Amino acid sequence: MSEAKKNILVTGGAGFIGSNLVKALLSDDRTSKIRVLDNFATGFLKNIKPFESHPKFEFIEGDIRNYDVCRAAVKDIDLISHQAALGSVPRSIKDPLTTHAVNLSGTLHIFNAAIENNIKRVVFASSSSVYGDNPQLPKIEQNIGLPLSPYAATKYMTEVYASVFARNFPFEYIGLRYFNIYGPNQDPHGAYAAVIPLFFKAAIEENPPIINGDGSNSRDFTYVDNAVEANILALFTDRTEAVNQVFNIACAERTTLTELWQNIKTISGCSTDASYGPNRPGDIPHSLASIEKAQILLGYTGKIKLNEGLTKAFEFYKHQLNQ
Repeated sequence: MSEAKKNILVTGGAGFIGSNLVKALLSDDRTSKIRVLDNFATGFLKNIKPFESHPKFEFIEGDIRNYDVCRAAVKDIDLISHQAALGSVPRSIKDPLTTHAVNLSGTLHIFNAAIENNIKRVVFASSSSVYGDNPQLPKIEQNIGLPLSPYAATKYMTEVYASVFARNFPFEYIGLRYFNIYGPNQDPHGAYAAVIPLFFKAAIEENPPIINGDGSNSRDFTYVDNAVEANILALFTDRTEAVNQVFNIACAERTTLTELWQNIKTISGCSTDASYGPNRPGDIPHSLASIEKAQILLGYTGKIKLNEGLTKAFEFYKHQLNQ
């Protein structure tokens, strides 16, 4: 990557992961402009409010489903970090059409706008859900299964399109398969809130959380700073062997949902026991990543492990939920 400072577009920059990434990029000496594109479908103005006075910061309110908006957003941009998406497996089962329109058609708009504007590289958010029905643990990048939800299908097809574009156009990509990212700015409210913010909300309010299944389902929970680290490494890497690849972004540690609740109880001082309900359709039972490829080719560390990450997250939710 050349020494000239970069103008970077972060789609979904008012969202959970995006806003944490924007904060880090604004303080990075290799950047000259950080432009956020967001429609506040799942992001919040409060997440980017602290950046408004920063001289590097720009904001465009718009939807990636509108191609003209995407074309305007990529003007004078060198690199793209594409975080905009509709998450949630249950949401995708309830509304597969919107999930497809945002996660796949919207992503194609970003990819094509990047090609039209000779943008060097697109780093995009993929998902551990692409492993689908493959039971192998740990998850290794080349061994995926059939997607189990519309959300997983959109993330898998994003990877397919990225590979096709790289073969047919002057287009570089790096895909980051996130494993259950959590941390500050992840919304604990709403029908599609993720498990860790839901558990923290329950703990702080001394309400019993509902665990889907018998509590034995496991995940590789990954603190958001690790995802930020991966994005910045991917944006700026000079290693040609890291380009046009996908990488697992995780901690390489497996925690059951029952263990997760016990950890959160300990950190928060909550004394409430969990309730148990049915498994959710489309969920995979177990998830554990190999991060060896990202370590070797990107220099990724994933150094913030679960207890440290949960402690940091608790401080955020304690402050937010008591406001």
